[in-house]
Amino acid sequence: MRLIGLAIIFAFGFLAPLATDAQQPSKPVIGFLHQGAADPLPLTNAFRQGLAETGISEVTIEHRWAEGRYDRLPALAADLVSQRVSVIAAAFLPAALAAKAATQTIPIVFLSGSDPIAAGLVSSFNRPAGNVTGIAFMFTLLGAKNLELLHELLPKAAVVGALANPNNPNAAPQVRDLQTAARALGLQLIVLNAGSEQEIDSAFATLSQHRIRALVVTADGFLISRQEQLVGLAARHAVPTMYPLRQYVAGGGLISYGANLTEAFRGAGNYVGRVLNGAKPGDLPVEQPTKFELVINLKTARALRLTIPQTLLLQADQVIE
Repeated sequence: MRLIGLAIIFAFGFLAPLATDAQQPSKPVIGFLHQGAADPLPLTNAFRQGLAETGISEVTIEHRWAEGRYDRLPALAADLVSQRVSVIAAAFLPAALAAKAATQTIPIVFLSGSDPIAAGLVSSFNRPAGNVTGIAFMFTLLGAKNLELLHELLPKAAVVGALANPNNPNAAPQVRDLQTAARALGLQLIVLNAGSEQEIDSAFATLSQHRIRALVVTADGFLISRQEQLVGLAARHAVPTMYPLRQYVAGGGLISYGANLTEAFRGAGNYVGRVLNGAKPGDLPVEQPTKFELVINLKTARALRLTIPQTLLLQADQVIE
């Protein structure tokens, strides 16, 4: 009997550490739903920086990229829900709407370039309620300002193109805003639709046909993911182009006006970390940008043989030499 008792004690002593290990909490799993193609590394790094600010560094991130096919978003969101992720980060409005339709219980932190109240994501900026909150950087509402700045840069360009992704529900209101602004400025606006890599190439190929002298790229998650392609085509066709975000200009684009997307991704990471630490999404106010940035690339201007007006240089938040 004494031997049996010792054996039992030994067995429990051996198994106890195994049981303790099994009870250790696993790394939290974040579902990341994005409507575009795999995003540039700086944005991923910014998101992780935001997480680290809340003391969270050991996480697993399940990425789901729609590659510009917005019709795939509901299935991708449902897949993340089935994986029982701890929280869903949703980049841009279509992804956020798909995530919200897929779950009313898993916390959702969105990045939205448009008004999240008008879109039906939240009911209030200060107390969004429910399982949804996020960062609203409002870059879809800046089309008129972008066109005004482009006109200031190129006052003799009478025909301006607007590159838009027709698959994005935000495309139509952006185009309407641009058309209103174009009429006020006495400009002719030609809308070029592009929802795939091939359509982007085709759109640029028609610039001379339409006598387009300058171009505005509208705010869209898929177009952001095609930054290198867009900047390269603008240089090849020698068309001065206004972009909605500074990373286009940092990558060789001419001029941009909008919110800082890197900071928005960092903010989203911070919110995800706070949710993982126990905060309720409905108690976290939707963050909005405190300023918008004008960024100009002088090297690109010289390549296009453009002289940037002093009025624009004085307004610029950053001038890249």
